[in-house]
Amino acid sequence: MQNKPHYEYHFSSSEFIRDIVIGMSDGLTVPFALAAGLSGSVASTAIVVTAGFAEIVAGSIAMGLGGYLAAKTDAEHYQSELEREYLEVSEVPMVEMLEVMDIFQSYGISELESEVIAKTLIKNPDSFVNFMMRFELGLEKPHPKRALTSAMTIAIAYMVGGLIPLSPYIFMRNLNSAFLVSIVVTHIALAAFGYVKGRFTGTTPIRSAVQTVLIGGIAAAAAFFIAKAISH
Repeated sequence: MQNKPHYEYHFSSSEFIRDIVIGMSDGLTVPFALAAGLSGSVASTAIVVTAGFAEIVAGSIAMGLGGYLAAKTDAEHYQSELEREYLEVSEVPMVEMLEVMDIFQSYGISELESEVIAKTLIKNPDSFVNFMMRFELGLEKPHPKRALTSAMTIAIAYMVGGLIPLSPYIFMRNLNSAFLVSIVVTHIALAAFGYVKGRFTGTTPIRSAVQTVLIGGIAAAAAFFIAKAISH
């Protein structure tokens, strides 16, 4: 009997999805909370739209810059650790070999077998250092354009997310009606986003959707009632 071919499907764009999640979740939540808060204290959709656009622009820049700096920090950390590992392999090769042996023995490989593997690896410093970076330090080499890509992804996701709760105020003149429509539209978007996020991250989609809606709803409700109380 012929065995069926086995296929494994693994999602390999976790960093890209993480950036979208960071940008979109904040983009949906912060402008929504701002619009809700202003709806409780002002009498014009124009004011909400103006403040909303200002927040989206400022927020996308700040979030994008934060993503850029975080990615640059990761790249600099990787490079410094890489240089340190090369130095240690050059100066204390026996100590590094013992560390490799410890790693393999933690997976159940015998001391003798671990020693053979370590001696083989040490003959190629590049492979040895690459192994140590991955299995001792848990570091993967970042893409050279990671910082810029991360910044752009987060910023764009933030802007797209921010326009969703603001859109009813753009197309509707009645503040109360725009506020109610914004609540409905944003909660639908939060639920859809949470569901998709759950599918990609491996968590329960329904649970992820409920959590996302609750977080966004609580933030908006708090902003609305605080603004309402202050305005009175």
